[in-house]
Amino acid sequence: MSRIAKAPVDLPKGVTVTIAPESVSIKGAKGTLSIPLVRGVTVVQADQHLQVQYTDQGIGRTQAGATRAHLANMVTGVSKGYEKKLELQGVGFRAAVAGKALNLTLGFSHPVSFPIPEGISIETPTVTEIVIKGIDRQKVGQVAAEIRDIRPPEPYKGKGVRYAGEKIALKEGKKK
Repeated sequence: MSRIAKAPVDLPKGVTVTIAPESVSIKGAKGTLSIPLVRGVTVVQADQHLQVQYTDQGIGRTQAGATRAHLANMVTGVSKGYEKKLELQGVGFRAAVAGKALNLTLGFSHPVSFPIPEGISIETPTVTEIVIKGIDRQKVGQVAAEIRDIRPPEPYKGKGVRYAGEKIALKEGKKK
């Protein structure tokens, strides 16, 4: 058994788990998440812990560690939530939230409107910062990656959308 699958998932106070034969649902203060179970993988609740077990040596063995990691991410999501920060670098680059859309001005000939998906909240504390929040870790990361892909940092001046704290290796420009 993998080392990750052996470790139990601790449940903080206020988090409840519903285990069905085909899925596991986790409910907390921030919302509810569920995950389908792969054939051969079972989840057992003992006290305030979740333990992942597998029955066969096939697909269940390979998916036990991944299932445990997903469960741990779900517990963290429904209790604390996830957050990603993006920065806009460039003259005239700005972001603003208007209703259910993120409006971006990124140096194109037109403004870009990014629809905010369900279950995600986006804030703009300043015009050059974007904060993406949600309970689903995968969805928060995916939305951040999609916004970054609209205008990724270019390698000569570093202009574009970058993750907070991301270092861009700048290339040397043309010499005369």
